[in-house]
Amino acid sequence: MRTGESTSTTMSGPVSSGTGNGDPQRADWWRSAVVYQLYIRSFADGDGDGIGDITGIRAHLGHLRDLGVDAVWINPWYPSPMADGGYDVADYRAVEPVFGTAADAALLVDEAHATGLRVLLDIVPNHTSDRHSWFVEALAAEPGSPARARYVFRPGRGAGGAQAPNDWRSVFGGPAWTRVTDPDGTPGEWYLHLFDVAQPDLDWTNPEVVAEFESILRFWFDRGVDGFRIDVAHGLVKADGLPDLGVEEKGLLSPADRDDHPFWDRDGVHDIYRGWRKVADSYPERRVFVAEAWVSSSHRLARYVRPDELHSAFNFHYLNTPWDAAALRRVVDRTIATLAAVDAPPTWVMSNHDVVRHVSRLGRPQAVDGPAPYSLADLPPVETLDLELGTRRARAAALLMFALPGGAYVYQGDELGLWEVEDLPDRSLQDPTWERSGHTDRGRDGCRVPLPWSGTASPFGFGPAATEPWLPQPAGFADVTVAAQEGDPSSMLSLYRSALALRRTHPALGDGTLTWLPSAPGVLAFARDPGFTCVVNLSAYPVALPAGADVLLAGGPLAGGPLAGGSELPPDTAVWLATDTLDG
Repeated sequence: MRTGESTSTTMSGPVSSGTGNGDPQRADWWRSAVVYQLYIRSFADGDGDGIGDITGIRAHLGHLRDLGVDAVWINPWYPSPMADGGYDVADYRAVEPVFGTAADAALLVDEAHATGLRVLLDIVPNHTSDRHSWFVEALAAEPGSPARARYVFRPGRGAGGAQAPNDWRSVFGGPAWTRVTDPDGTPGEWYLHLFDVAQPDLDWTNPEVVAEFESILRFWFDRGVDGFRIDVAHGLVKADGLPDLGVEEKGLLSPADRDDHPFWDRDGVHDIYRGWRKVADSYPERRVFVAEAWVSSSHRLARYVRPDELHSAFNFHYLNTPWDAAALRRVVDRTIATLAAVDAPPTWVMSNHDVVRHVSRLGRPQAVDGPAPYSLADLPPVETLDLELGTRRARAAALLMFALPGGAYVYQGDELGLWEVEDLPDRSLQDPTWERSGHTDRGRDGCRVPLPWSGTASPFGFGPAATEPWLPQPAGFADVTVAAQEGDPSSMLSLYRSALALRRTHPALGDGTLTWLPSAPGVLAFARDPGFTCVVNLSAYPVALPAGADVLLAGGPLAGGPLAGGSELPPDTAVWLATDTLDG
């Protein structure tokens, strides 16, 4: 590695000493937290119906404890017709019977806390289910009624109102408007649904909507929940007059080219979140929020995490950055600098329930210019996938992410090295994108396949042996079950456990500063005080490591045997070093 003057990028915020920045007892634990995203339908089936549930979560809290995460985020567990995997909520103050009972939920929160884990729930404020009592009431009510004022109802355009109110399109495909039939049987108004037709958008200019959601927050905070992940946090407010968009767009990333979008990232969302922050701050123990906000820039994202708004926000610019050293360094620098200006920590994420698993993204040819695609429909064809390469890069990416300042999110199965299941039978697909796209976009089911826990055949310990999981598991999962990896020091699971154990105890990791070090082209190298260095080789050639540095953890075998003078870091590999400087 080349030597020379270093440059420093600093993220403001307190740095713990001695116990590591991952200390879960810190009052500002969320600044450094590693949070495990738990997709409840696919985590563990405790009652044998093929669908994950709260009993299954409780049975595997030990896995999360041993993994070393600080908190768990649970995807929606509310009553729902499941038109969109639970993101169509029919009752925000109850638990879906398929997942368990209110008593089960209370036990889970208590047991998680006893295990040292905090619990975050998902809240879905942009829309409800069409089975929600409010929407049922709205359909039975007259145009202009208070019941309809809770949602975005509008008369149609053209003769007899037969055309939709504007040209907006649903994220899942097709128009964003559906016409209702009035109680007398005649065609009536149209209602907005930016997602599925069964997910009518709420009208956040209505004070009743604002008050209702603040009440929902208090309901769960009073039951010990530590915070919320906010679904579609950038989508609640629509432009006055609902103007035409003018172009056809697709996906949550559509605001990437404009800051004046008529339904994404409107200024009015920030007043809503200031109100939510007051609710959270009214509790003696910190309650926190993380925003799912797909916005056009790091500057726009920083607006969501100003001191009187939300605590953190997912960094999707990092998620869809290609495997390229220069591109990654740019997004890291921009993220840290922008969020430091509002005293907020970065929150790094590589996968979630809406995007192709990063093993499968990284195993494909990488984008040269612009963001890397994150949806199956936009990725290079499966014939270009090299799973071995994707797995090797995923190991390096994990060490990079856990070494960066701030917090991090782990999507369930990341710790096992799971890949996207791209050959699910058509009859198994349940994502609404599949139907609304006319069977041209297979959607997100491939990253939601139930976890493999043990055994050599499906259901791989996900549930009782005779139970068929709600999505089929590939035979290859036999090699990556929790049981298969636990005794293997070279496994992905062992790497994650080792990395998170070090992250929790090393005083340099978590919140703090980052200092870039000189490095060869295609290599990222940075130091964090005291005494920690991370080196990631994204180039096509091995690079020399400094003589005398002690290896804390490596993502794969180092060339040349035990670390000594002349040892090398192979391509697509990362290493953590105990050293104050990189001389040599």
